[in-house]
Amino acid sequence: MPGAHAERAVWRVLSFAVADRIEAVVVRNTELTGACRRDSGRFRIRMSIASTDHVVVPESTEDALETQDTFEAPERVEDQVSDTPEDQAPELTFADLGLPEGVVRKLAQNGVTTPFPIQAATIPDALAGKDILGRGRTGSGKTLSFGLPTLARLAGGRTEKHKPRAVILTPTRELAMQVADALQPYGDVLGLKMKVVCGGTSMGNQIYALERGVDVLVATPGRLRDIINRGACSLENVEVAVLDEADQMSDLGFLPEVTELLDQIPAGGQRMLFSATMENEISTLVKRYLSDPVTHEVDSAQGNVTTMSHHILIVKPKDKAPVTAAIASRKGRTIIFVRTQLGADRIAEQLRDAGVKADALHGGMTQGARTRTLADFKDGYVNVLVATDVAARGIHVDGIDLVLNVDPAGDHKDYLHRAGRTARAGRTGTVVSLSLPHQRRQIFRLMEDAGVDASRHIIQGGAAFDPEVAEITGARSMTEVQAESAGNAAQQAEREVAHLAKQLERAQRR
Repeated sequence: MPGAHAERAVWRVLSFAVADRIEAVVVRNTELTGACRRDSGRFRIRMSIASTDHVVVPESTEDALETQDTFEAPERVEDQVSDTPEDQAPELTFADLGLPEGVVRKLAQNGVTTPFPIQAATIPDALAGKDILGRGRTGSGKTLSFGLPTLARLAGGRTEKHKPRAVILTPTRELAMQVADALQPYGDVLGLKMKVVCGGTSMGNQIYALERGVDVLVATPGRLRDIINRGACSLENVEVAVLDEADQMSDLGFLPEVTELLDQIPAGGQRMLFSATMENEISTLVKRYLSDPVTHEVDSAQGNVTTMSHHILIVKPKDKAPVTAAIASRKGRTIIFVRTQLGADRIAEQLRDAGVKADALHGGMTQGARTRTLADFKDGYVNVLVATDVAARGIHVDGIDLVLNVDPAGDHKDYLHRAGRTARAGRTGTVVSLSLPHQRRQIFRLMEDAGVDASRHIIQGGAAFDPEVAEITGARSMTEVQAESAGNAAQQAEREVAHLAKQLERAQRR
């Protein structure tokens, strides 16, 4: 019987596949379980993690760091979280700020009902058309502070081709995309068209969108200038101009391009400038382009350090790699900072080899690769991001609870920008800096300039972490990480076995 022979053949093939899969998982789990028992909470690592200061290779497999066995589950990431004690008076809501009803409903649908301090302070003045000078650190809620009033003021108006009515300038393409993503749902409610104009993406698509008409243009200075020079965009109809993270634009040398663009915007419109610090160049911008601005300062750059804890771990060169790996294997979102693109790639690769879900982010990557990496980090597919300073200026992700500086920051401003990746959206965070013995004075001075009071811990080579340090960093052993990975693999294998079993059952019925 041909049908019976075919059925028996399918049965044999699928049965062998299931058996092989189960055997592989059992062997893998047995090996890792035994390894975990042998190590008993201690780990041994052979890996070469290259920072921009040293190429570090552990000298002995006898070096070990002891970690705690229990960890709290990572906190669920939300855009905004507000805990209001029952005995307090009712809190201010977005409905109280004068925003359009449709925007308020959309905010509520997104779980955003209570404004952050910078939003409560800024939105009413911005809706009134006043010039705004906002001083708030990254993660304080600035995007909605300027974005929602901008959209509300443009609602119902008409936009001409090639002539946007609002321009939001940002220092990096990642930030431009994130600002647009944050505001797009509310722009849709009001029937407004929004477009991101930045490098690394198709200029043709951007010009085509401008030809069809764009209400709000979110742009980086260089790409916007290029498009204007091609005759594809004019700023003569701009009613609202926003300069976001002006201090970072100054650090990156973009202010000449910014002033060139602002000079093309008609006088009399509304201008809003947000900056974590007020350096000389920023003060010049304020005096030149803002008219009698209303100043709102919430969580300035110096103030942000009070919402997070800072720690210095003094390590020997041979211990830098295992300490980095132990901290990177912690639970929760972590950003590791290094100075060079090569260092970012190497550390990310070595961490992946050690079983840590890590990826690199730096300026040498294509825009598509950077976007995918950042999306994977946001969605939880990657737990550790190894980044350079310039690339990290575009990282605006809530729920990052630890920043690890493998290489020291260049200066106190870079340190504060790095630290600003954590303790966002009203949360607290931890910043840990690794220091080789010869770097101690440099890092101590850096902390002093940043206004940071950092605790200091000496990590002894081959010794266990002090319980306090283990609690601060959440460091885990490599065998624990590998065992967890094996457990996940076992669950996946079970799902595959169940799927194969269904295939067998269907084959038997035929």
